[in-house]
Amino acid sequence: MRRLDQLLANLGYCSRREAREWLDAGRVTVGGKVADDVSRKANPADVLIDGEPPDHPDGLLLLVHKPLGLVCSHEEREGPNVYSLLPERWRRRNPVVTSVGRLDKDTSGLLLLTDQSALVHRLTSPKHKVPKIYRATVDRDLDPALIPQFAAGTLLLAGEKEPCAPALLELAGPREAVVTLTEGRYHQVRRMFSAGGATVLTLHRERFGDLVLGDLAPGQWRPLPLDTFGPV
Repeated sequence: MRRLDQLLANLGYCSRREAREWLDAGRVTVGGKVADDVSRKANPADVLIDGEPPDHPDGLLLLVHKPLGLVCSHEEREGPNVYSLLPERWRRRNPVVTSVGRLDKDTSGLLLLTDQSALVHRLTSPKHKVPKIYRATVDRDLDPALIPQFAAGTLLLAGEKEPCAPALLELAGPREAVVTLTEGRYHQVRRMFSAGGATVLTLHRERFGDLVLGDLAPGQWRPLPLDTFGPV
């Protein structure tokens, strides 16, 4: 049960102060009757807003095909961000919609967005070992000796004290590789190749856990059930 003004505000329809205007205009019904008290508590399943059920009242989990050029930050000074791909109302939700980990501006591919903080923690925690698969192209022929180096769990990135967890490296061509990680350090794939003397030219995340993009075009997204990764 949630207060109507809180429900409207948290789902991004309007502010709590504006909720009174929405009710006065007859835009909200509970159990088929026009609501007239913003402090009334109601089950979201019984509420209609402009004749429609509330938009994802229990939370959002989205699979996004992140295009190049967008950052995973809410800071406007960092440039265009992935949240601009979403409906405006979702960008006003509280809790705020955020990314599960980050892909930098020059990396494309599968990205998860959610307003469920517990889910963010679960999926980004190294102890859960959720595999993330990336395809990279680099500026020089790759030495097969990198395969055991990535897998050893001893690769130390510049400026860090703890080595990377073991990672699977598969060579898909002289200058193309597929990397599977179970952690998500800052620019990790790029820095791992850099430690091996190669510069990453293109980077694309193909898979997150069991999720793949399928035919989802760059800039598009699709909702996922909140229990995709188990009970929330």
